[in-house]
Amino acid sequence: RGGAYIGVGPDQNFSYIAALRPTIAFILDIRRDNLLQHLFFKALFELSPDRLTYLRLLFGRELDRAGHDEANAGIDALVERLDAAPVTVESREHALRSVREHVQTLGVPLSAEDLERIDFIHRSFIDAGPDLRFTSHGRRPQFYYPTYRQLLLERDRTGQQANYLASADDFRFLKRMQERNLVIPVVGDFAGPHALAAIGREVARRGERVVAFYTSNVEFYLMMDGVFDRFAGTVAELPRADNAVVVRSYFNRGRRGHPATVPGYYSTQLVQDMGEFVEGWRRGEYRSYFALVMAPASDPAVR
Repeated sequence: RGGAYIGVGPDQNFSYIAALRPTIAFILDIRRDNLLQHLFFKALFELSPDRLTYLRLLFGRELDRAGHDEANAGIDALVERLDAAPVTVESREHALRSVREHVQTLGVPLSAEDLERIDFIHRSFIDAGPDLRFTSHGRRPQFYYPTYRQLLLERDRTGQQANYLASADDFRFLKRMQERNLVIPVVGDFAGPHALAAIGREVARRGERVVAFYTSNVEFYLMMDGVFDRFAGTVAELPRADNAVVVRSYFNRGRRGHPATVPGYYSTQLVQDMGEFVEGWRRGEYRSYFALVMAPASDPAVR
Protein backbone atom coordinates (compact mmCIF):
# COMPACT_ATOMS: atom_id res chain seq x y z
CA ARG A 1 0.00 0.00 0.00
CA GLY A 2 1.16 3.51 -0.83
CA GLY A 3 4.15 4.60 -2.86
CA ALA A 4 4.40 5.28 -6.58
CA TYR A 5 3.43 3.01 -9.46
CA ILE A 6 4.93 3.31 -12.95
CA GLY A 7 3.43 1.49 -15.91
CA VAL A 8 3.06 1.41 -19.67
CA GLY A 9 0.14 0.90 -22.03
CA PRO A 10 -3.60 1.41 -21.53
CA ASP A 11 -6.04 0.12 -18.92
CA GLN A 12 -4.31 -3.10 -17.82
CA ASN A 13 -2.47 -0.71 -15.51
CA PHE A 14 -5.69 -0.08 -13.62
CA SER A 15 -5.84 -3.71 -12.45
CA TYR A 16 -2.32 -3.46 -11.03
CA ILE A 17 -3.09 -0.08 -9.45
CA ALA A 18 -6.27 -1.46 -7.87
CA ALA A 19 -4.32 -4.36 -6.38
CA LEU A 20 -1.37 -2.29 -5.13
CA ARG A 21 -3.26 0.83 -3.97
CA PRO A 22 -0.39 3.27 -4.60
CA THR A 23 -0.49 6.93 -3.65
CA ILE A 24 0.26 8.06 -7.21
CA ALA A 25 0.65 6.41 -10.63
CA PHE A 26 2.57 7.43 -13.75
CA ILE A 27 1.84 5.79 -17.11
CA LEU A 28 4.87 6.27 -19.38
CA ASP A 29 4.49 5.45 -23.08
CA ILE A 30 6.25 6.63 -26.24
CA ARG A 31 2.91 6.80 -28.08
CA ARG A 32 0.89 10.00 -27.78
CA ASP A 33 -2.21 7.93 -28.52
CA ASN A 34 -1.68 6.25 -25.16
CA LEU A 35 -1.90 9.65 -23.45
CA LEU A 36 -5.13 10.35 -25.36
CA GLN A 37 -6.55 6.98 -24.43
CA HIS A 38 -5.80 7.62 -20.75
CA LEU A 39 -7.58 10.97 -20.97
CA PHE A 40 -10.50 9.03 -22.46
CA PHE A 41 -10.48 6.60 -19.52
CA LYS A 42 -10.13 9.49 -17.06
CA ALA A 43 -13.26 11.06 -18.53
CA LEU A 44 -15.13 7.77 -18.15
CA PHE A 45 -14.13 7.45 -14.49
CA GLU A 46 -15.10 11.02 -13.69
CA LEU A 47 -18.43 10.74 -15.52
CA SER A 48 -19.39 7.39 -13.97
CA PRO A 49 -20.73 6.96 -10.43
CA ASP A 50 -20.48 3.16 -10.76
CA ARG A 51 -19.05 0.35 -12.87
CA LEU A 52 -22.11 -0.29 -15.01
CA THR A 53 -22.32 3.37 -16.01
CA TYR A 54 -18.63 3.17 -16.90
CA LEU A 55 -19.27 0.16 -19.13
CA ARG A 56 -22.38 1.79 -20.61
CA LEU A 57 -20.39 4.87 -21.65
CA LEU A 58 -17.36 2.84 -22.76
CA PHE A 59 -19.45 0.77 -25.19
CA GLY A 60 -22.20 3.29 -25.95
CA ARG A 61 -24.98 1.00 -24.74
CA GLU A 62 -28.59 1.79 -23.86
CA LEU A 63 -28.82 0.85 -20.19
CA ASP A 64 -31.63 2.22 -18.03
CA ARG A 65 -30.96 2.55 -14.29
CA ALA A 66 -27.34 1.61 -14.97
CA GLY A 67 -26.19 1.87 -11.38
CA HIS A 68 -29.22 0.25 -9.75
CA ASP A 69 -28.17 -2.45 -7.25
CA GLU A 70 -24.76 -2.84 -8.89
CA ALA A 71 -22.57 -2.17 -5.84
CA ASN A 72 -22.36 -5.82 -4.83
CA ALA A 73 -22.89 -7.34 -8.25
CA GLY A 74 -20.22 -9.59 -9.70
CA ILE A 75 -18.54 -8.66 -12.95
CA ASP A 76 -20.26 -11.65 -14.64
CA ALA A 77 -23.67 -10.11 -13.90
CA LEU A 78 -22.55 -6.70 -15.15
CA VAL A 79 -21.22 -8.15 -18.40
CA GLU A 80 -24.47 -10.09 -18.83
CA ARG A 81 -26.44 -6.85 -18.53
CA LEU A 82 -24.04 -5.14 -20.91
CA ASP A 83 -24.38 -7.90 -23.50
CA ALA A 84 -28.16 -7.64 -23.36
CA ALA A 85 -28.13 -3.86 -23.90
CA PRO A 86 -28.35 -2.53 -27.47
CA VAL A 87 -26.36 0.24 -29.10
CA THR A 88 -28.82 2.85 -30.35
CA VAL A 89 -28.18 6.04 -32.27
CA GLU A 90 -29.05 7.96 -29.13
CA SER A 91 -26.89 5.91 -26.74
CA ARG A 92 -23.93 6.05 -29.13
CA GLU A 93 -24.13 9.81 -29.58
CA HIS A 94 -24.70 10.40 -25.87
CA ALA A 95 -21.55 8.45 -24.98
CA LEU A 96 -19.39 10.12 -27.64
CA ARG A 97 -20.64 13.60 -26.78
CA SER A 98 -20.28 13.13 -23.03
CA VAL A 99 -16.65 12.00 -23.31
CA ARG A 100 -15.74 14.57 -25.96
CA GLU A 101 -17.07 17.42 -23.83
CA HIS A 102 -15.51 16.16 -20.61
CA VAL A 103 -11.97 15.63 -21.92
CA GLN A 104 -11.93 19.29 -22.87
CA THR A 105 -12.41 20.23 -19.20
CA LEU A 106 -9.39 18.28 -17.92
CA GLY A 107 -6.86 21.09 -18.32
CA VAL A 108 -4.75 19.33 -20.96
CA PRO A 109 -4.42 21.34 -24.20
CA LEU A 110 -5.91 19.24 -27.01
CA SER A 111 -5.94 19.96 -30.72
CA ALA A 112 -8.81 19.18 -33.08
CA GLU A 113 -6.74 16.19 -34.24
CA ASP A 114 -6.37 14.99 -30.64
CA LEU A 115 -10.13 15.19 -30.10
CA GLU A 116 -10.77 13.29 -33.31
CA ARG A 117 -8.30 10.63 -32.19
CA ILE A 118 -10.11 10.25 -28.86
CA ASP A 119 -13.36 9.93 -30.81
CA PHE A 120 -11.73 7.21 -32.93
CA ILE A 121 -10.64 5.31 -29.80
CA HIS A 122 -14.16 5.58 -28.37
CA ARG A 123 -15.82 4.53 -31.64
CA SER A 124 -13.55 1.48 -31.73
CA PHE A 125 -14.94 0.31 -28.38
CA ILE A 126 -18.52 1.05 -29.40
CA ASP A 127 -18.30 -0.61 -32.81
CA ALA A 128 -16.62 -3.82 -31.64
CA GLY A 129 -18.30 -3.99 -28.24
CA PRO A 130 -16.92 -6.41 -25.62
CA ASP A 131 -15.63 -8.59 -28.49
CA LEU A 132 -12.93 -5.98 -29.13
CA ARG A 133 -9.46 -7.47 -29.59
CA PHE A 134 -6.02 -5.87 -29.75
CA THR A 135 -4.88 -4.75 -33.21
CA SER A 136 -1.51 -3.38 -34.27
CA HIS A 137 -0.59 -1.17 -37.23
CA GLY A 138 -3.64 -2.17 -39.23
CA ARG A 139 -3.02 -5.91 -38.80
CA ARG A 140 -6.04 -8.09 -38.08
CA PRO A 141 -6.33 -9.45 -34.52
CA GLN A 142 -4.87 -12.90 -34.00
CA PHE A 143 -7.10 -15.74 -32.75
CA TYR A 144 -5.07 -16.05 -29.55
CA TYR A 145 -5.62 -12.41 -28.54
CA PRO A 146 -8.23 -12.27 -25.75
CA THR A 147 -11.41 -10.27 -26.19
CA TYR A 148 -12.21 -7.40 -23.85
CA ARG A 149 -14.98 -9.58 -22.39
CA GLN A 150 -12.44 -12.29 -21.57
CA LEU A 151 -10.21 -9.74 -19.86
CA LEU A 152 -13.13 -8.52 -17.76
CA LEU A 153 -14.06 -12.05 -16.66
CA GLU A 154 -10.60 -13.65 -16.40
CA ARG A 155 -9.49 -15.22 -13.12
CA ASP A 156 -6.00 -15.32 -11.69
CA ARG A 157 -4.28 -18.54 -10.69
CA THR A 158 -5.97 -18.49 -7.29
CA GLY A 159 -9.40 -18.32 -8.94
CA GLN A 160 -10.03 -14.67 -8.14
CA GLN A 161 -11.38 -12.20 -10.71
CA ALA A 162 -8.73 -9.48 -10.67
CA ASN A 163 -9.82 -7.04 -13.37
CA TYR A 164 -10.21 -3.51 -12.04
CA LEU A 165 -13.94 -3.60 -12.84
CA ALA A 166 -14.55 -6.85 -10.96
CA SER A 167 -14.86 -5.00 -7.64
CA ALA A 168 -16.91 -1.91 -6.84
CA ASP A 169 -14.34 -1.01 -4.17
CA ASP A 170 -11.49 -1.16 -6.71
CA PHE A 171 -13.50 0.99 -9.10
CA ARG A 172 -14.15 3.60 -6.41
CA PHE A 173 -10.46 3.68 -5.49
CA LEU A 174 -9.47 4.30 -9.11
CA LYS A 175 -12.21 6.87 -9.53
CA ARG A 176 -10.89 8.82 -6.54
CA MET A 177 -7.35 8.70 -7.94
CA GLN A 178 -8.56 9.96 -11.32
CA GLU A 179 -10.59 12.76 -9.76
CA ARG A 180 -7.52 13.87 -7.78
CA ASN A 181 -5.31 13.76 -10.92
CA LEU A 182 -3.13 11.01 -9.43
CA VAL A 183 -3.04 8.80 -12.54
CA ILE A 184 -0.67 10.77 -14.75
CA PRO A 185 -0.02 9.78 -18.38
CA VAL A 186 3.41 10.80 -19.68
CA VAL A 187 4.62 10.73 -23.29
CA GLY A 188 8.24 9.64 -23.33
CA ASP A 189 10.85 7.04 -24.18
CA PHE A 190 11.77 4.44 -21.52
CA ALA A 191 15.41 4.82 -22.57
CA GLY A 192 15.29 8.55 -23.21
CA PRO A 193 17.22 11.14 -21.21
CA HIS A 194 14.27 12.91 -19.61
CA ALA A 195 10.84 11.33 -19.01
CA LEU A 196 11.61 8.40 -16.68
CA ALA A 197 14.26 10.37 -14.79
CA ALA A 198 11.78 13.24 -14.36
CA ILE A 199 9.20 10.82 -12.97
CA GLY A 200 11.82 9.64 -10.47
CA ARG A 201 12.53 13.20 -9.40
CA GLU A 202 8.82 13.92 -8.95
CA VAL A 203 8.39 10.75 -6.88
CA ALA A 204 11.30 11.82 -4.66
CA ARG A 205 9.95 15.39 -4.39
CA ARG A 206 6.69 13.97 -3.06
CA GLY A 207 8.56 11.93 -0.46
CA GLU A 208 7.42 8.67 -2.09
CA ARG A 209 9.19 5.54 -3.32
CA VAL A 210 8.48 3.43 -6.39
CA VAL A 211 6.72 0.20 -5.39
CA ALA A 212 6.11 -1.33 -8.83
CA PHE A 213 7.14 -0.77 -12.44
CA TYR A 214 5.02 -2.55 -15.05
CA THR A 215 7.17 -2.71 -18.18
CA SER A 216 5.04 -5.15 -20.23
CA ASN A 217 7.40 -6.33 -23.01
CA VAL A 218 9.04 -2.96 -23.68
CA GLU A 219 12.45 -4.26 -22.60
CA PHE A 220 12.40 -6.65 -25.59
CA TYR A 221 12.31 -3.65 -27.94
CA LEU A 222 14.88 -1.72 -25.91
CA MET A 223 17.29 -4.63 -26.33
CA MET A 224 16.53 -4.82 -30.05
CA ASP A 225 17.35 -1.10 -30.35
CA GLY A 226 20.53 -1.36 -28.27
CA VAL A 227 19.31 1.08 -25.59
CA PHE A 228 18.45 -1.30 -22.75
CA ASP A 229 21.46 -0.22 -20.67
CA ARG A 230 20.30 3.41 -20.75
CA PHE A 231 16.91 2.34 -19.43
CA ALA A 232 18.37 0.09 -16.73
CA GLY A 233 20.71 2.87 -15.62
CA THR A 234 17.74 5.19 -15.09
CA VAL A 235 15.81 2.51 -13.20
CA ALA A 236 18.84 2.10 -10.92
CA GLU A 237 18.52 5.77 -9.93
CA LEU A 238 14.78 5.66 -9.18
CA PRO A 239 13.87 6.08 -5.50
CA ARG A 240 12.44 2.66 -4.71
CA ALA A 241 10.86 0.86 -1.78
CA ASP A 242 12.70 -2.11 -0.31
CA ASN A 243 10.15 -4.54 -1.75
CA ALA A 244 9.69 -2.79 -5.13
CA VAL A 245 9.07 -5.07 -8.11
CA VAL A 246 9.26 -5.06 -11.89
CA VAL A 247 6.26 -6.68 -13.61
CA ARG A 248 6.71 -8.01 -17.16
CA SER A 249 4.57 -9.56 -19.87
CA TYR A 250 6.38 -12.30 -21.79
CA PHE A 251 4.79 -13.28 -25.12
CA ASN A 252 5.59 -16.82 -26.14
CA ARG A 253 4.64 -17.06 -29.80
CA GLY A 254 7.68 -17.28 -32.06
CA ARG A 255 10.08 -17.35 -29.11
CA ARG A 256 11.27 -19.88 -26.56
CA GLY A 257 8.68 -20.94 -24.06
CA HIS A 258 8.78 -19.96 -20.41
CA PRO A 259 8.42 -22.49 -17.56
CA ALA A 260 5.86 -20.23 -15.85
CA THR A 261 3.54 -20.21 -18.87
CA VAL A 262 0.08 -21.60 -18.17
CA PRO A 263 -1.08 -23.94 -20.97
CA GLY A 264 -3.47 -22.22 -23.35
CA TYR A 265 -2.19 -18.71 -22.61
CA TYR A 266 -0.27 -16.51 -25.03
CA SER A 267 1.38 -14.29 -22.42
CA THR A 268 3.09 -14.92 -19.10
CA GLN A 269 3.17 -12.33 -16.32
CA LEU A 270 6.48 -12.27 -14.43
CA VAL A 271 7.57 -10.45 -11.26
CA GLN A 272 11.15 -9.60 -10.30
CA ASP A 273 12.49 -7.72 -7.30
CA MET A 274 13.60 -4.32 -8.59
CA GLY A 275 16.77 -4.31 -6.52
CA GLU A 276 17.68 -7.75 -7.89
CA PHE A 277 17.02 -6.47 -11.40
CA VAL A 278 19.43 -3.57 -10.88
CA GLU A 279 22.12 -5.77 -9.36
CA GLY A 280 21.75 -8.35 -12.12
CA TRP A 281 22.15 -5.61 -14.73
CA ARG A 282 25.26 -4.29 -12.99
CA ARG A 283 26.71 -7.80 -13.05
CA GLY A 284 26.07 -8.01 -16.80
CA GLU A 285 23.61 -10.90 -16.54
CA TYR A 286 21.09 -9.66 -19.11
CA ARG A 287 22.86 -10.38 -22.37
CA SER A 288 19.57 -11.35 -24.02
CA TYR A 289 15.88 -10.76 -23.47
CA PHE A 290 15.39 -14.41 -22.59
CA ALA A 291 18.08 -14.15 -19.92
CA LEU A 292 16.15 -11.20 -18.49
CA VAL A 293 12.76 -12.92 -18.36
CA MET A 294 14.33 -16.05 -16.90
CA ALA A 295 15.58 -14.07 -13.88
CA PRO A 296 14.21 -15.52 -10.64
CA ALA A 297 10.75 -14.40 -9.61
CA SER A 298 10.36 -12.39 -6.41
CA ASP A 299 8.04 -14.96 -4.86
CA PRO A 300 7.91 -18.68 -5.75
CA ALA A 301 4.11 -18.42 -5.71
CA VAL A 302 4.31 -16.07 -8.68
CA ARG A 303 6.27 -18.49 -10.88
